[in-house]
Amino acid sequence: MCNLYRMTKGVSEIARLFAVEADPGANFAAEVYPGYPGLVIAEGKARAMNWGFPLVLTGKQGQKLKPKPVTNARDDKLTTVFWRDSFQHRRCIVPVTQWAEPQGEAGRMTRSWYSLPDVEVIAVAGLWRPTAEWGLCYTMVMVDSSPQMAEVHDRMPLILREEDWGRWTGAGADEAFGLCRTWQGELVADHTGERWAGKSSQPGLI
Repeated sequence: MCNLYRMTKGVSEIARLFAVEADPGANFAAEVYPGYPGLVIAEGKARAMNWGFPLVLTGKQGQKLKPKPVTNARDDKLTTVFWRDSFQHRRCIVPVTQWAEPQGEAGRMTRSWYSLPDVEVIAVAGLWRPTAEWGLCYTMVMVDSSPQMAEVHDRMPLILREEDWGRWTGAGADEAFGLCRTWQGELVADHTGERWAGKSSQPGLI
């Protein structure tokens, strides 16, 4: 799964690439973490939304706890109650420069970055919805991992080919589900020594 990624292009450049309107007020960091704003292509606009659908858990005494962001949706869970309405009616594209996975022993994990060769912006399939907790939110869709990164994680983002961008956002749910497949092309891996700073306690994938 992905709980950290980079988006190093500006909103105007992304809007031109996807042929959509740019929201000039979109504000996001080059490295995006769960619960923070990221850039999303939705409803014909490049706009900022918060990364992660809010999941409200219940404490031992029955009290409602602070919501936590669910940043990734498994493709085999898209028809469950938590995701179904967004999958049917609010699919989006998340532009990504690179995504990161933690690698190594707990407490000593480092970042492994993944990207596509000769591709500056990766189109990752996503879902979005309005929420009472955090306003507009989005999540990425995850599929079975490519063999090239299976040693790091068994899930990876659903990468869309350019000819499938419009199908993902505009086709019916059955046709969109047919796009949920593992990326067969080459991946570029950068196993850095950077310390992993992700928050593993968050429910990043359901």
